[in-house]
Amino acid sequence: MLGISIYPYKEKQEETLAYIDLAAKYGFGRVFTNLLMIEKGQEEMVLQSLKKAIQHARSQQMEVILDLNPAVFDQLNISYHDLSFFKEMGATGIRLDSTFDGLVESLITFDQTDLDLEINISNDTYYLENVLSYQPNKKRIIGCHNFYPQRFTGLDYDYFIKCSEKYKALGLRTATFVNSHEAKHGPHPYTDGLCTLESHRDLAITLQAKHLIATGLIDDIIVANAFASEAELKALSQLLTNQVQFDVIFAEGTTELEKEVVLNHQHFNRGDINSYSIRSTFVKLEYQTADIPRNNLKENVIKGDITIGNNSFGQYKGELNIVKQAMPNHGGEKNVVAKIVPEELFLLPYIKPWSKFQFREADQNE
Repeated sequence: MLGISIYPYKEKQEETLAYIDLAAKYGFGRVFTNLLMIEKGQEEMVLQSLKKAIQHARSQQMEVILDLNPAVFDQLNISYHDLSFFKEMGATGIRLDSTFDGLVESLITFDQTDLDLEINISNDTYYLENVLSYQPNKKRIIGCHNFYPQRFTGLDYDYFIKCSEKYKALGLRTATFVNSHEAKHGPHPYTDGLCTLESHRDLAITLQAKHLIATGLIDDIIVANAFASEAELKALSQLLTNQVQFDVIFAEGTTELEKEVVLNHQHFNRGDINSYSIRSTFVKLEYQTADIPRNNLKENVIKGDITIGNNSFGQYKGELNIVKQAMPNHGGEKNVVAKIVPEELFLLPYIKPWSKFQFREADQNE
């Protein structure tokens, strides 16, 4: 699922509502917002503004997770044992910015409001195991990583994977944040982009999302800062979220049949893998009687090239390969029909034995 973040009491109300409508138009299904700091005397204004935004999102059938901390509970005189205040605002879940003893969290999952409890999964601790030891309602627990406004403070990749694998193995629905390059603000005065992974901070928003999808560990991808542009939201909505989808540039002279082989099939890697190529072999069965003459031959192929076996390749005619490392094109038996865009080559190692993948033609006007 895709999501957006809103901070309605920091921007004009109507702009926030329009942003929610835009996200809903492109199929975004959840909203992240927070109630972490309220200036004294501003409580009523903030709460009314936030309530209007939340209920507008709910009218679009979007989930809304509200980030909270203990100070707000005290300031608003709300008990952890009665969450009806947040239910009445329209929230479908709450995220606790601070942890408790595990018992409190478990009790929240049985609160009569049926609010989900979102926990922070950017910590490699035994926090969740502790909560689980108090026999919570696991169906109402979801997990989400943090985002990091300060440059060079986002999570390292290996740590991110370790935490995500741990929580995914415990059966949690997982979420993380990506960074819009058009958005101007987040929940705090200072922000130099908002993302979970530090390596994502300057990447295109779709490439951030593709990387997360490739890991197979993240269920929901949320744009952390507001307001992302319509172009960014549309681009995210067009991604496949269940497999890697490579953007490709076709070679000059590639035939319509060759483009069909590339674009119109569900590809998957063979289970008996090798270090030279990713082999989509079942696709060839459809083209056993097709005419695939020699075309755009190269003496050597390089990483990221996409090849299709031509008429001279016997039983391998029609087989599609993605080249993983440079090698000779013996006998000109493979037509080099396309190449993966350079910025996506780092996704190749995510194609494991039996991994599914697809292609789409890159928009070279971007």
